[in-house]
Amino acid sequence: MNIKRHFFRISILFIGLSFIQSSQAQEKHSWKEAEAAGYSYRYVSNDPMATRFYTLKNGFTVVLTENKNEPRITAQIAVRAGSNNDPATHTGLAHYLEHLLFKGTDKFGTSDWKSEKVLLDQIEELYEVYTTETDVEKRKSLYKEIDRLSVEASKYSVANEYDKLMSAIGSQGTNAHTWFNETIYKEDIPSSSVDKFLMIQAERFRYPVFRLFHTELETVYEEKNISLDNDGNRAYEALLKHLFPKTNYGQQTTLGTVEHLKNPSLKVIRSFYDTYYVANNMAIVLAGDFSSDEMIKKIDKHFGSFKTGTAVADSKVAEEPIQRAVVLDVAGPSAQYMLMGYRIGKSNSRDALLADVVASLLNNGKAGLIDLNLSQKQLVLAAGANISQQKDYGVFTLYGYPKQGQTLEEVRSLLLSQIDLLKKGEFDTELINAIRANSTLSFLQSLDNNTARTESLATDFIRTKSLGWDQEVAYLDALSKITKTEIVEFANAFFKDNYIVVNKNQGMTDDIAKVEKPPITPVHTNADKQSSYLNEIASMPSLPVSPEWLDYKRDIQKGKAGNAAVLYVQNKDNQLFRQTFLFDMGSWNHQLLPLAGNYISYLGTDKLTGAQVQEAFYKLACDYSINIGSEETRITLTGLQENYGKAMVLLTDLLKNCKVDESALENLKRDVLQQRQNNKTNKRNIMQGLMNYAAYGAKNPFNDQLSTEAIIAIKGDELVTLLHGLMDYEHQVIAYSPLALKEYSKALSQYHQSPKSYTNIPAKRTYTRSEQSVNTVLFANYDMVQADISWYRKGNNYQSEKEASIALFNNYFGGGMGSIVFQNLREAKGLAYTTYATYSIPAKKEDPFSVSAFIGTQSDKISDAVLGMNSLLNTLPRSEKAFDTAKKSFLSNIETQRIKKDGIIFSYLQNQKKGINHDRRKGWYDQVKTMQFADIENVHQTELANKPYTYCIVASEKNVTEEQLQNIGTLTKLSLEEIFGY
Repeated sequence: MNIKRHFFRISILFIGLSFIQSSQAQEKHSWKEAEAAGYSYRYVSNDPMATRFYTLKNGFTVVLTENKNEPRITAQIAVRAGSNNDPATHTGLAHYLEHLLFKGTDKFGTSDWKSEKVLLDQIEELYEVYTTETDVEKRKSLYKEIDRLSVEASKYSVANEYDKLMSAIGSQGTNAHTWFNETIYKEDIPSSSVDKFLMIQAERFRYPVFRLFHTELETVYEEKNISLDNDGNRAYEALLKHLFPKTNYGQQTTLGTVEHLKNPSLKVIRSFYDTYYVANNMAIVLAGDFSSDEMIKKIDKHFGSFKTGTAVADSKVAEEPIQRAVVLDVAGPSAQYMLMGYRIGKSNSRDALLADVVASLLNNGKAGLIDLNLSQKQLVLAAGANISQQKDYGVFTLYGYPKQGQTLEEVRSLLLSQIDLLKKGEFDTELINAIRANSTLSFLQSLDNNTARTESLATDFIRTKSLGWDQEVAYLDALSKITKTEIVEFANAFFKDNYIVVNKNQGMTDDIAKVEKPPITPVHTNADKQSSYLNEIASMPSLPVSPEWLDYKRDIQKGKAGNAAVLYVQNKDNQLFRQTFLFDMGSWNHQLLPLAGNYISYLGTDKLTGAQVQEAFYKLACDYSINIGSEETRITLTGLQENYGKAMVLLTDLLKNCKVDESALENLKRDVLQQRQNNKTNKRNIMQGLMNYAAYGAKNPFNDQLSTEAIIAIKGDELVTLLHGLMDYEHQVIAYSPLALKEYSKALSQYHQSPKSYTNIPAKRTYTRSEQSVNTVLFANYDMVQADISWYRKGNNYQSEKEASIALFNNYFGGGMGSIVFQNLREAKGLAYTTYATYSIPAKKEDPFSVSAFIGTQSDKISDAVLGMNSLLNTLPRSEKAFDTAKKSFLSNIETQRIKKDGIIFSYLQNQKKGINHDRRKGWYDQVKTMQFADIENVHQTELANKPYTYCIVASEKNVTEEQLQNIGTLTKLSLEEIFGY
């Protein structure tokens, strides 16, 4: 379960704000009432999602929006209670509870509830004593008894039965998050399984049992340690603490304090559940393939009996205005940056709307003041602005990464100078209209996305006690009413010396107190047991769903534009287009390609400056991107069809006629060199480098980089010549457009001229994969609380006929919350928050299969974690019930998957790389239906078991000894220069 993060998050503008409307907008988008199938509901006129809002007799809210694109339903069950509601003496409680809502009830998750309950009651009482005990030795004795009783109780529990239930009905993405004012539970199910889903969810919330608590507590410890290792998280917490000195937005964190994590109370958690998990504080939000008239009856049947309680009260604590700027310092091993925050008012205030617009005026990725005046002019390494709006308050954030030799104070000054321009009205008025056009584009793109629908509707439920969806729907209209004068007045009133600054400096973090590892005995997971409730669910009939296979000859139209092949699917839903020029050439063919792709964003032509090019695209509500991979390059253009021609003229002119800008190149070189140094401070990048080292050896794609001297020596002419000639290399056109193919091809040919003969693509650099003959350890030192451990092994050469059994094996073994790896290492032993293991299928037939596994754990658990993962890699636990669940889930996912739009074309191209000319899912489906456990056992025994591996470990030398590492395998300590190649 993930905590919802808002740090540097770019959200769809349509989603997540409420505000005051003009009377005209309210008339166009006003609340109406209707009745159907015996139920009254409310709706907003001219809502493109045709959302219905029901309130059951007990106060439970039901929100339904139909979308027939695929036979699936996305569900979010929202509770108006989060970390802001935690008792001050038990912070982190709402998040604890979120985890425990996955443990089952007295009906499922247990094989003998009567016997289990006796032990759980004893454990609960012991925790009450343990929480208040201060004597160290007595605490140890109490925990030892809790541990003993927990192991006894686990003999009756069935770990992860909720996940098994959801997997069996074909759910995807089982998850939840806790944040300030909310806890939200998420599923994506086949529409044919909705009756089972509703039955399970109603039971889940009826009476949750807090079983397997001490191992789940250990998982939360690991999650807390992850947050302590995250410099960005700690900087943001420092910002909130000073922005909100009185309210829980700043004074409590979602994960809670280390001290409170060590002293939980099951009774207080139960009290929290009884108080807040009541009908009038909850909603179910569904988007997908269903009939609302039928669905409301089903939901009323299952949720209409939920008890009503006291509605969550609005906070009566108000923050005082910030009178002066405050500057804070936070240290950590990652790259330095500067973070500024201003406090925004309530989510339904006019200020919240204007703050959102101002954030886009400053930073929209193309034509904002920060984009044009700082990023385009290369005055900072990176910078931006965004908002994170909550119910009672929001945060307006500005951030910046310094260039070489630049101070964080200088970055702050540059950002404040852009605010000064806003205050003076020194920005293009047309930009406000462009924001509305781009918001329209984002909205249209999100309409067929069930997740986007449910997120916006669940957010609306959390933030507005009396539903504010009319204001959400009218957002685009509200944008059209905003004037430059109003923006300037708002900027002058809002931006004063009322901000908090956090300087995230690079340095040691000795002040962090990790959550210590308690002695813990692995509990029983009882993978082959199941409750009678699960049998009851399994016996319920489901409507059959027929899979839909792609027929590439039928589903893809083919044409030509000059010498270029066109692969085409027509957009019959809206007026958006997406077009990609695809080249069988990447950085392995030409090391300067990535630099050239970056350089072009700063260049102009004879007609326009670089800044004017970016502005022009934004005002057209169109965008382009150049993505250069190792073996392929994509130039993608998207936007509104009515502006296709103008966007193509801009893109073609830029590629063919961009001019050398030596100043921009020198700045780019310095930024690249600075970014390379920043990369070396990021533990994920370090792990990626170690994994490449494991796969290919000392010379690998990750560290085969241009030298500093080579970068300094690059000339602008080299890069511009490469860009001018890019379209002279052989390429295909992948297109999705409202036009018929003939019309599209005509329009494309008008703007895109391919040569009669193509330039030869440079030979590709090759890398030899390493064979693992003995256990080896690649170690990189990093200042962190946890240790990240990855396993790697080169597998056998690719064979298409093995894909189905491997895919099913991954589903069973290590691919999700119900998998063997997850159950054993997280649920039974509490060794990690994140862990997985897969036998990976390569992207093309020339590459081999490979084994990859991961666990992030406390440094003092390294030996236990390695032993635990190795045990699973060597011996596959057999559970026929788990296998049956994995198989049903796999088949259900294929049955309900619908590949649409240009995804059809990319599916075709993906299969071509493997020498397959048909929809490979059909073969998988037919093979998996007849597979037995022996099929996946064969994968495990021949590909994973008793093999040597390369262990990649990123950890602090302060927390791990050489002896520990050498016990795993032959140790090689790698320097950052060896890992990164510079």
